[in-house]
Amino acid sequence: MPIVPDEKDWTWVLTRPCPECSFDAATVTPSTVPGSIDNMLPRWRAVLRRPDVAERPNGYTWSALEYACHVRDVFSLFDQRLNLMLESDEARFENWDQDQTAVDKDYANADPAVVSAELTAEGKQAAESFARVRESEWGRKGLRSNGSEFTVLTLAQYFLHDVVHHLHDVDG
Repeated sequence: MPIVPDEKDWTWVLTRPCPECSFDAATVTPSTVPGSIDNMLPRWRAVLRRPDVAERPNGYTWSALEYACHVRDVFSLFDQRLNLMLESDEARFENWDQDQTAVDKDYANADPAVVSAELTAEGKQAAESFARVRESEWGRKGLRSNGSEFTVLTLAQYFLHDVVHHLHDVDG
């Protein structure tokens, strides 16, 4: 059964804590992102070792494996977007259809060991990129295809919420 696409605009997490995962964007800066990623990577690897990692809990929710594939791709995408913002004035982000990506990359049938290695590598790369951000760059801007504007600071906050929230999804 195909997953119903999530079409919510999650940018509200920049202004108030998430009631589902308790993430509070006000506590995040680009300089805190690397340590947060480093703390979550072992938890994601543990998720990918579960015997039921590929089983969907119901017909409308991704499996833990599919969430891990998504997070791997979030690490890569936000690393690219961060670097674009740092290199270009008023960077523009191409649309990313996460649901189509899940189908195109066959998340449901991925090898958990491969995903674990890739998620770790992509997470470390994203952490390294955020670690290089200078405070003077936090205000640099980027524009998402739907018109949502981000600064490097709010991109860091939005990005980290995605990773934290999905870990909550698979732990909950």
